[in-house]
Amino acid sequence: MREHSYGISVQTDLSVEEAEQQVRAALADEGFGILSEIDVAAVLDQKIGVKRPPYKILGACNPNLAKEALDIEEDIGLLLPCNVVIYEKDGATVVGAMEPRTMSQLTGNDALTDVAEQARTGLVKALSTL
Repeated sequence: MREHSYGISVQTDLSVEEAEQQVRAALADEGFGILSEIDVAAVLDQKIGVKRPPYKILGACNPNLAKEALDIEEDIGLLLPCNVVIYEKDGATVVGAMEPRTMSQLTGNDALTDVAEQARTGLVKALSTL
C-alpha cells in the first residue's frame, strides 16, 4: 500500500474492470455506497477529443460517518464524498482513495479526527482486498 498526504493507493494485476468490481464490493462490505461516478476517460474523449487509458472516479460515502462529520462541521460536505480512483499506469491498475485525515487537517477541527480515522480504516480495508 502506498500512502501520501492526500491519498492511499494500491497496485494490482487485475484489469481496471475487475478492480472496479472488486473495490465496489469491498467498499460495500465496509459500509460505503457509491454516490457518484465519473468516467474521466470518456468525458475527455467526448468533450475535447483526448484519448487516454481508463480513469474512473467513484464518490464513496459511508452514510453514518457522513452524518457524524456533518454534525461536527456543516461545511465538511465540501470534502465529501471520499473519492476513489481507478486507472491504468505502467501496465498495472491503480486503485486509490482520498486520505480522510485531510478532513480534520484542512478544517483545523480536531473533533473530526475520530470520524476521519473510522473512514480511513474502512477505506484501507477495502483497498487491501485488491
